[in-house]
Amino acid sequence: MGERYKIDDVAKESGLTKRTIRYYEEIGVLPPPERTEGGTRLYARMHIERLKQIINARDVLGFSLQEIIDFVAIREELIQHGDAYRKAEEADQKREKLLEAGQMVDKQLQMIDYKLEKMKEFRKEIEQLKKRVNVALDQMNT
Repeated sequence: MGERYKIDDVAKESGLTKRTIRYYEEIGVLPPPERTEGGTRLYARMHIERLKQIINARDVLGFSLQEIIDFVAIREELIQHGDAYRKAEEADQKREKLLEAGQMVDKQLQMIDYKLEKMKEFRKEIEQLKKRVNVALDQMNT
């Protein structure tokens, strides 16, 4: 069954508030954990890993909540495809699962590439602003 963690431990390890963790669970980004008879949430290592992926998607990639939901859903599909691939016995079945997994990875890459392109455009705008500031400073010094 593996080790179980209370929400305080998950919050500490992930750096998220308990409220945020509950919210992610409520909107379906984080699967519901097991509960004790008293209703205490008991999270698995998988929950903590999922939260770290969500944080990366949010902070590193700048994904919106909907984009995070989509990105994580693709990740879940990939895990299921990996299981199906391992269980498939015929080469044709394995090939089909690999092709499908490749398409899902391509979707994730497209999402990341879109963000990178937006960041490059934003950087160019800021570089132009910096150039204008430098030109104005140079004009003041002459």
